Amino acid sequence: MHQEAKRRWSAKTIVFMGFFVAMNIVLTRFCSIDLGPFRLGFGPAATIMSGLWLGPLAGGVVGMVADLIGCLIDGYAINPLITVSAILWGVVPGAMGLRLAKGSTKRKTVGICASVAAAAVLSTIIFNTAGMVLFMGYSLYAILPGRLIQFAVMTPLLCVITVSLYLSPLTQILAGYLRERRARA
Repeated sequence: MHQEAKRRWSAKTIVFMGFFVAMNIVLTRFCSIDLGPFRLGFGPAATIMSGLWLGPLAGGVVGMVADLIGCLIDGYAINPLITVSAILWGVVPGAMGLRLAKGSTKRKTVGICASVAAAAVLSTIIFNTAGMVLFMGYSLYAILPGRLIQFAVMTPLLCVITVSLYLSPLTQILAGYLRERRARA
């Protein structure tokens, strides 16, 4: 669906990326439950979809920009490990999911869920937790049980949302739109 390594992004692709950044910010900052070291929200779904629909590089940029703008909105200092985590939400599903999501609907579902779970392990369990422990002073033993519960609750929900969107007509519409753009380039 994408060949971003060979071509520059068009204005339309950048507009899509901006849309995904805005969705991530709204879903993360305004439509989530923030419990200190734990956040229950669906912002990563926008980044995951940008990675799947626009490619891993675009997904990573969407995650990074959304995290940096979100830090400004909330008045947080930028935490480099949490920013890496935000980038991985777009890169891992974009790189891994697109390779695994070929063939039957069942195979696509399993591939996308595997890529979302991999991104969740790297982001939620490893990088976010490390960022909170190293830069914010949280005790690993105090926050790890809650982070594991957050992972166990949010990962299946993100899988359902992502698979539902990816298997919807939106993917075919966007794929046709991107093919049309490439034909003109």
